[in-house]
Amino acid sequence: MSDKQKKPQKLKARLPRGFVDRSASDIRAVNEMTSKIRAVYEHYGFDPVETPLFEYTDALGKFLPDSDRPNEGVFSLQDDDEQWMSLRYDLTAPLARHVAENFNEIQLPYRTYRAGYVFRNEKPGPGRFRQFMQFDADTVGAPGVQADAEMCMMMADTLEALGIKRGDYVIRVNNRKVLDGVLEAIGLGGDDKAAQRLNVLRAIDKLDKFGPEGVALLLGAGRKDESGDFTKGAGLDQGQIDKVLFFVGIKNYVESAVQLAELVAGTSKGGEGVEELNFIGSLVTSAGYQSDRIKIDPSVVRGLEYYTGPVYEAELLFDVTNEKGEKVVFGSVGGGGRYDGLVSRFMGQPVPATGFSIGVSRLMTALKNLGKLGTDEVIEPVLVTVMDGDVDAMGRYQRFTQQLRAAGIRAEMFQGNWKKFGNQLKYADRRGCPIAIIQGGDERAQGVVQIKDLIEGKRLSGEIEDNASWREARVAQETVPEAELIEKVKAILAAQAEDRKRALGNV
Repeated sequence: MSDKQKKPQKLKARLPRGFVDRSASDIRAVNEMTSKIRAVYEHYGFDPVETPLFEYTDALGKFLPDSDRPNEGVFSLQDDDEQWMSLRYDLTAPLARHVAENFNEIQLPYRTYRAGYVFRNEKPGPGRFRQFMQFDADTVGAPGVQADAEMCMMMADTLEALGIKRGDYVIRVNNRKVLDGVLEAIGLGGDDKAAQRLNVLRAIDKLDKFGPEGVALLLGAGRKDESGDFTKGAGLDQGQIDKVLFFVGIKNYVESAVQLAELVAGTSKGGEGVEELNFIGSLVTSAGYQSDRIKIDPSVVRGLEYYTGPVYEAELLFDVTNEKGEKVVFGSVGGGGRYDGLVSRFMGQPVPATGFSIGVSRLMTALKNLGKLGTDEVIEPVLVTVMDGDVDAMGRYQRFTQQLRAAGIRAEMFQGNWKKFGNQLKYADRRGCPIAIIQGGDERAQGVVQIKDLIEGKRLSGEIEDNASWREARVAQETVPEAELIEKVKAILAAQAEDRKRALGNV
């Protein structure tokens, strides 16, 4: 048997399923979008706060979708004190913990926003990731539904600030109290009916996907899909199903308000929910937000169980082409609602709260479809090439680079193998650099630099047919004194910008 050690296996580079690497363009697009969202939130008087990625698992509570186990759907580990910690599932539960822990120092109502990654330990799939970004805004300590109305108005203003025009979106509003009243009215009140109520909520949430007929099956015995898979239903009888479908099928809330009030009459919460919806409708209308922007819509459910009052959803109404080539409505890009019980878990006293969350990745996709994102120009750096490797030459190249940066011009000095000059220009071409700065020994002795307009040079190489047209064209390379370097680079960059502007105007 040979004593020769086995050659170690080369580590395989692989990205974990459900996670993505983000490119420079994606990062810039997100930054562009979130800066516009942040500006609206600040305009409304909200302040930023940041909570850590990890929370103690019990702080996340029992409000994770489809389960009452606190560690279901989250990534968890034990610390050295054997305390279970989990990566945050959303940004709301951490805020509730933050408010409770700092309650005596916080000024109520506490109006705050935050953006960050959240994590779901779920099976990944197309468009379904284990890590994604949310951007939330919340008001804690405001019991009146005027706070919910303001959230809806802020959502509308945010979408318009991002370039989504009226008619391409709507903020849909419902109230969980009304839905609870409907469920109580059909005999699903009480703790013993909690599981059945949850099945009803899940069925209603499929209205956009399956339509009233499919939801009716899910409310009853169950539904079999095209593949033959059967989903067990909520077990309601036909009378109960009809009342639920009436509720979620309301298209004009004003016209159906009387019937809805009759349906929930005598329930503990239903009538209160109807009054709150009417109040929200009146507030947003008074502020100039008509039903084409904010609409009372009883089909809005919102999945999490911690909602206790108004719930709302931002929906985009324009068509996009999906991966199958089909035209579909884009749908929801965010939502939220009132969660009066979440902070109270830590406090032993009522602490009202309301807020909403924007799905950053999904909204970014929508904005790209509309051509509203990534339009800000990012100019690649001016490249200072390296012709000589001695200390004096290198010092000059570095000085040019710093002078460009000090003038507000993005610049870099070539850091690769400088001895093959052709590779430097290839690098500049692949990188998309607009200008190259060149100074060899002869230029250095004369105190001049060559400035190569790489954009113009590329164009000229494809257009010039003879020496006459070359002379008439803008020169692609010039020699200028070192002292005029910054002024000349600025002039070339300005000319390039004008060319881009002119080209866009001709599209």
